[in-house]
Amino acid sequence: MEVYVVGEYIDKKDYTAGSLQKGEYEDCTFFNCDFSSSDLSQIKFLGCAFVDCNLSSALITKASFQQASFNNCKMLGLQFDTCSQFGLSFSFEACQLNHSSFYQLQVRKMLFAQCKLVEVDFTEADLEGSIFADCDLSGARFENTNLSHTDFHTSYHYSIDPEINKIKKARFSADGILGLLDKYDIVVE
Repeated sequence: MEVYVVGEYIDKKDYTAGSLQKGEYEDCTFFNCDFSSSDLSQIKFLGCAFVDCNLSSALITKASFQQASFNNCKMLGLQFDTCSQFGLSFSFEACQLNHSSFYQLQVRKMLFAQCKLVEVDFTEADLEGSIFADCDLSGARFENTNLSHTDFHTSYHYSIDPEINKIKKARFSADGILGLLDKYDIVVE
């Protein structure tokens, strides 16, 4: 039986043994909950906030995240490319998203602030107008990615090939320019 939950504050719940009940959650706040390796497939999260939660390795196939926010969450290895793309929109602040995938997602104007995005796959994603504020992008993959009007000027450790990505009007810092020249194996002093 599916549930419809509105405006609930859910604190310190452990969903590792039993998954969150299927249904729709609207304007709910999940605080300090453990969803690691749980099945969140086909659950709808509308306007929900996740704070200090662990969602690492959770299954999110056909899960719906509309105007969802994640703050200080551990989210290792999530396959966002398997989510429902209808109305897909979220923001991330102070999250660990290492080894996650945004492959081919159409998620313009996303916010990533103070996030660890080590070895995240952004291949063929549309991130136009997104903001990467003070993010570690070590080993992140950008191939055939739309990064037009995207702001990287405070982020670091990225390697982006301008020849295979759309970077028109993207913002980079002077120090970050080296991340656009990596493939040439040159020394800039």
